[in-house]
Amino acid sequence: MVYQEPTGVGMSQSTLYERLGGHDGIRAVVDDFYDRLLEDDLVGPLFEDADLERLRKTQTDFLCEAAGGPETYDAAPVEEAHSHVPFTEAHIERAVEHLQDSLDAYDVPESDAQAVVGAVASYRAELLANGDDD
Repeated sequence: MVYQEPTGVGMSQSTLYERLGGHDGIRAVVDDFYDRLLEDDLVGPLFEDADLERLRKTQTDFLCEAAGGPETYDAAPVEEAHSHVPFTEAHIERAVEHLQDSLDAYDVPESDAQAVVGAVASYRAELLANGDDD
């Protein structure tokens, strides 16, 4: 994905979705993000039995919808979908770091990166509902 810098006339018309490269650009960031998660000694084990293709697709749909795209996140509610995962604060913090690193790898400017991270971070309580709060 090449970040699409808003330019010229209609600049204010550019949505976060468009600036992130649409579905394909967002999917590239999601794939990079999951690759980083899986390689991490702390969070990687949480995904040992996961359907990774389904996770990548639903995360892409979630971020596309959150960024103003036409995709719809239609998976189970976040708390329900993650009810079997014992997330801790440390897991969440590490995942946010990896997401930021993935966005940085694709040269997403800070303001747009923060919008993406904020969309994910807004579900912190739901992710921790079944975990151990470290």
